[in-house]
Amino acid sequence: MSWLRQHKKTYGMAPDGRLFRSAGGGRVRSTEYTDIWKAARQKALSPENAATAIADVPYSLRHASVSLWLSSGVEATEAARRAGHSVAVLYRFYAKVINGRQ
Repeated sequence: MSWLRQHKKTYGMAPDGRLFRSAGGGRVRSTEYTDIWKAARQKALSPENAATAIADVPYSLRHASVSLWLSSGVEATEAARRAGHSVAVLYRFYAKVINGRQ
């Protein structure tokens, strides 16, 4: 969290409350976000992992988060609330994690 506080102190926030914005102060376009994600992914992963589909898109973090919550013992109702969907959706997409499989 310290890096977020430092970012806010250094760059401030957009008038509408966004923490991250383009150099011109507007919204970060999806293409810019994708480019940044790809560069960060290359730095964060080993060459072997970077050659795979691991975290190939930012949305991968959503699945990783929900899977971590469930495998750590977070109740399904709480995990669904955090993820912003119903328990039925949670069971449909994460049943393997709930049942202890990958």
